[in-house]
Amino acid sequence: MLKCEARGNPPPSYSWFFNGTEVDTEADYRYNFIDGNLIITNTSEITDSGKYQCKAQNSFGTILSRDGLLQFAYLGAFSGKTRGGVSAREGQGVVLMCTPPPHSPEIMYSWVFNEFPSFVAEDSRRFISQDTGNLYVSKVQPSDVGSYLCQVKNTLTNARVLSPPTPLTLKTDGVMGEYEPKIEVHFPTSVLAAKGVIVRLECFALGNPVPTITWRKINGNIPAKARLRKSQAVLEIPNIQLEDSGTYECKAENPRGGTAFKGHLQVYTLPQWIRMINDTQMDSGEKLQWECKATGRPRPTYRWLRNGLPLTPQWNRMEVMNGELVIRDVRQEDSGMYQCVAENKYGAIYSSAELKVLASAPVFYPNPVRVIATLGKDVALECRPRASPKPHVTWRRADRRIQPSKRITLLRNNTLRIVNSSRADEGNYVCRAENKFGAAEMTAMLWVKEAMRVELSPSRVEVTVGESVVLSCRASHDTSLDVGFQWLLNHRPIDFQQHGGHFEYIQTVRERQSSTVDLMIRSILLKHAGVYGCRAQTSADTVSAEAQLLVRGPPGPPGVVIVEEITDMSATLSWTAGLDNHSPISTYNLQARSPFSLGWQTVRTDPEPVTGNMESAMAVQLNPWVEYEFRVVASNAIGTGDPSTPSRAVRTKEAVPAVAPANVSGGNGRRHELVISWEPVSEEFQNGEGFGYIAAFRANGTRGWKEKMVTSADSTTYKYRDETFPPLTPFEVKLGVYNNKGDGPFSKVVTVYSAEGEPREAPLDVKAASISASEIRVTWKPPNPGPGRPRGYEVAYWKDSEQEEEAKKRRTVKNETSVVVTGVEGNTLYHITVRGFNSIGLGPASSAIATHTRKAPPAEPPANLMWVQEGNNVSLSWDPVKSRDNESDTVGYMVFIRQEGRGHHNQVVRTINPSTVLSLPEGGTYIMEVRAVSEGGEGAVSSHIRVVTSSGVRAKSGQHSAYRGPPRGLTWAVHLLVVLLVPWACC
Repeated sequence: MLKCEARGNPPPSYSWFFNGTEVDTEADYRYNFIDGNLIITNTSEITDSGKYQCKAQNSFGTILSRDGLLQFAYLGAFSGKTRGGVSAREGQGVVLMCTPPPHSPEIMYSWVFNEFPSFVAEDSRRFISQDTGNLYVSKVQPSDVGSYLCQVKNTLTNARVLSPPTPLTLKTDGVMGEYEPKIEVHFPTSVLAAKGVIVRLECFALGNPVPTITWRKINGNIPAKARLRKSQAVLEIPNIQLEDSGTYECKAENPRGGTAFKGHLQVYTLPQWIRMINDTQMDSGEKLQWECKATGRPRPTYRWLRNGLPLTPQWNRMEVMNGELVIRDVRQEDSGMYQCVAENKYGAIYSSAELKVLASAPVFYPNPVRVIATLGKDVALECRPRASPKPHVTWRRADRRIQPSKRITLLRNNTLRIVNSSRADEGNYVCRAENKFGAAEMTAMLWVKEAMRVELSPSRVEVTVGESVVLSCRASHDTSLDVGFQWLLNHRPIDFQQHGGHFEYIQTVRERQSSTVDLMIRSILLKHAGVYGCRAQTSADTVSAEAQLLVRGPPGPPGVVIVEEITDMSATLSWTAGLDNHSPISTYNLQARSPFSLGWQTVRTDPEPVTGNMESAMAVQLNPWVEYEFRVVASNAIGTGDPSTPSRAVRTKEAVPAVAPANVSGGNGRRHELVISWEPVSEEFQNGEGFGYIAAFRANGTRGWKEKMVTSADSTTYKYRDETFPPLTPFEVKLGVYNNKGDGPFSKVVTVYSAEGEPREAPLDVKAASISASEIRVTWKPPNPGPGRPRGYEVAYWKDSEQEEEAKKRRTVKNETSVVVTGVEGNTLYHITVRGFNSIGLGPASSAIATHTRKAPPAEPPANLMWVQEGNNVSLSWDPVKSRDNESDTVGYMVFIRQEGRGHHNQVVRTINPSTVLSLPEGGTYIMEVRAVSEGGEGAVSSHIRVVTSSGVRAKSGQHSAYRGPPRGLTWAVHLLVVLLVPWACC
């Protein structure tokens, strides 16, 4: 698809040219038009390559597009013919030819050594030219022997093909001696490059030893943007410009000699417009002068087209010279589309414009015209006919031609001007316009009225922010005229919809010769101050009156705040006074903000207070080495204004620290350690760089202080280790601060004890007793008092069949001296030890003691639950539970009773017999279950039964069992009492 789009009214039609011949869509089905676009299907390189140009035309003319070049990207195959081998002596230079296949556009070259994908690496000895594709080896080595294949890649399609192999062998008749360089690859003697592209100049030489390549520009310096590539064999200049033109030289040198090559680089540019032609509309008979101008290298030439055809001077009225076109005495037939074409051998650009030549008889619109003037004012009666060429104009009144006088003049634009109009000037005035195509007349009817007067009151008013005011505008005018009003603020019309309800337009009075309107301004703001205007307008004249409104309010923001002098704890600030808003500034408030403050904070000043006639002051009591921003706020009798913009951020100077660390304490740690802890000093109070801490301490009763430096400002602890002092030795401790400016204060002295170490002795009188099949109670007494006090205890327990290392452990909370170990196995021998622990570690374990857990409770639940209910009394019985040999003997039973709807609130009844009598409260549904009780704990739960009691009703007695269904043929009657039997699985 080749796109073409032109603007025009009516919309243009399009046609296309291929190599100068118009494209015929009917003769070739492959061509098709969609709007202005040319669609070519089944394109072919042979038939469709070439230049295309679009033509657009409508009833006003024709223009041509610039040329478009259609090319096809392709990459042919190498010839399959076997390539002859190349034989060279060691040390000799050699060139392997690529001979690329046909292609378009550019291709990239690389070489494969022996087999794909082993590519030849370029270095100072080997070079692949991207101009010729050949591989150059300046000095052959034995490692170079092998088979070489040239690979080419199409830069547009990325297609790749490989050449047949070229064998390289070494001759056996000796080694090549040293010889001087010979340049085999070089750029042309004349290089042409388009402005803005990347230019690559190649230079490579054969030689033994391997030559070194250097570059220079004759009569100038190589551009700084240039880069050397591929061991200096390529000079690359990006974004080439005109000033980069010149002669470049590459030089190849080795110990045997040197050689050089010079070539000239010339930069060309496509034409670019400096001046273009524009659409022009002229009257018939005028002179057209168009000029177009373009830059380019080489300098462009110009040609002109009219409606798509070459323009050649065919009559005396036309003259064409370079980019200038002159047509004298233009005529209607000269109308059309013109194009100026600027071109050099690298391209062409088009500038298009329409020439419209007008030719018509005079016409007036509107006609007649009514003009109302004000008594004593000047009147202008315009005469503006549409005509081409310009017509001759005359004025008359009452069939008499008007002759110019002191009061009546005819202006150049054919306007009739009457000075100091009076009632006598009223009447009809006729303007006649005439040219070679015809004539026309226009009548202007003039009325002269009394002048209007406008009064705005009050003319000056002062108010305070938040107050309201009314401005009244009265206009006196001719009774025959209607008047319209408009309110203005600072000479701009007031938009009553966009002022948030502050303004209201009030139409008040309409009298015979006057009209009055009011402007209500509510809840006045500072921005409402200014000049208010009332503009009254009739069809005769427009008159305005103005009033000044002053608004008193809080001051405006002060001017830019400048920090003039900064010390460690003060900053001298200066500013300029802002608007006082008609109330004198009484005081200034200085504020500061730092990374450590919560927003802006008021700072102390010198002097204090800062009065309204001052424009500088000193902020004091600042913190050293803190970055501050400052601003100033002004106040007057009405209030406090907006702050100034913040100053630039400045840092106060460094000072010795003045704040000591807080909450110095310590303790704990490992044996023989003294641990000192504190709250770090905030960066806000570090006062400078190099901040750190000084930990000073001494054992109670000693004289000299030990001092240790803690260099990290974020540190919160210091540990001192000395195995000579016993546990819990009291130390006097204080903590100081320092920075690069010196040492600061120390904190108050506190007493800190050294670490006590882990417990030294085992717990005493350890005892263990099984309280069920799954629980063992362990008790002990604390060890004798002394260093290493336990902070808790750890109980270890393991089965007789296990090793002590496999023991499970349970820790107490705080200093409890008993614990119940749960989850043990029943009827099993366990060994138990107890040891103390603290933050330092574990103490020694007590001697192991043994205990045997009880047998497990019975696994069988109580069965055959039977009950008899009479009213709210229930007699419940079940079969006794017999324990197996490996189970604890049954010693009793537990009956659990729960009322439905009351969650897990259970009532428990204990009995040693397999029966019991229960008295249930009236009104409710109760669920019951039974468990056997043994030394080993509670046994399995029985089935659930549900019993319903009813308030105030005694049920007949009956016997029920907890079977899953009643015996065959068994039935019972229930009067107002429902007894439900629901077998439930144990929860």
